[in-house]
Amino acid sequence: MKNWKYRTPGIPDDLFFRGEVPMTKEEIRAVILSKLKLRNNFTVYDIGAGTGSVSIEISFQLTQGKVYAIEREEKAVDLIKKNRKKFNRENINIINGTAPAALQNLPSANRIFIGGSSGNLAEILHVIDQKLLKKGIIVITAITLNTLNSAVTYLEKLDFDLDICNISVTRTREIKKYHMLKALNPIYIITARR
Repeated sequence: MKNWKYRTPGIPDDLFFRGEVPMTKEEIRAVILSKLKLRNNFTVYDIGAGTGSVSIEISFQLTQGKVYAIEREEKAVDLIKKNRKKFNRENINIINGTAPAALQNLPSANRIFIGGSSGNLAEILHVIDQKLLKKGIIVITAITLNTLNSAVTYLEKLDFDLDICNISVTRTREIKKYHMLKALNPIYIITARR
């Protein structure tokens, strides 16, 4: 992208094409990247990629690696394509499909991020348990207690060590001459390692 002056993590949200597809916010993306502990030659899955904002941030860290953005919604896939082109990120492969079936033909991964599972979290975790390379890391975001509980239950059954944090972000917005605080949805971030 011309005149790109920002370093990742930290691409401002308003630089992404968004539409009506949910997007992982800038502050949450920064924490996700810190939890993934990326190296430049890694293979990374972004499952439930949405707008592709996490894939874009990851791709800047992978000078020799690849990101596989898996997304089932056609309108979201179109946004990922637009964002990939806008940020000139050729190391993002877009997979239009539903996980876990869409993962079957992918190479093994060093890191896996799950931002959405379409209700298939148990099945996805079963498949990625086989696809994750030794010393791999899985990071999952959850906005509901149901997803948090399911993720913890399944990951413990698969014998992963877990680290869980809750991130609450409050931003300011201007109303006339006042600065008001507006909270974003709190997010649970589950990090799983063997």
